[in-house]
Amino acid sequence: MEFFCYHRDRPGSLTLREKLTEDHWSYMDQYAEELIARGPTFAADGETPTGSVHIVDLPDPAAARAFAFDEPNYQAGAYRDVLVRRWRNTLGRTMWDFPGGASGGNRYLVIGLGSGQAADLDVPPPGRDGLIAYGPLLSDDGSLWLGTAALVMAPDPATARAVLTPERYADVEVHDWEFGGRR
Repeated sequence: MEFFCYHRDRPGSLTLREKLTEDHWSYMDQYAEELIARGPTFAADGETPTGSVHIVDLPDPAAARAFAFDEPNYQAGAYRDVLVRRWRNTLGRTMWDFPGGASGGNRYLVIGLGSGQAADLDVPPPGRDGLIAYGPLLSDDGSLWLGTAALVMAPDPATARAVLTPERYADVEVHDWEFGGRR
């Protein structure tokens, strides 16, 4: 089962996050084979971290919650909240398989939270070119559509946001994002 985890930083937690960088990476190393995508989000200045995305393939919702809540930055109080949802890997690949590579261009996390009839279940036109990861957010049992999450390479936030049908979501967030992991 695939899961989308987004840890949002607590304001003023940068020093703590920097202190725990190796602990975080060592923790994630344990899940290297299960990770579909990972990386930090940033404030408008492009420098200040605002969160951390992990898309991971785990056996069940309990394992996903353990993954999210045992993470060292969460345990130390660096994060203010965590979004954990079932997710479906519509592209069928990891971020490391993205043809556009790990660097260059603007990268974004797009999260659309919705309810009711599912939307944006298929890969949006013009196709996979700018999509790094894409899929629906689902309830733990996979029966309810709760939104969509995507990692996108796009020229600007408005273009990234356009991968979702705006009127189908209560809210659409767009965050600067980059490939994560050891350098």
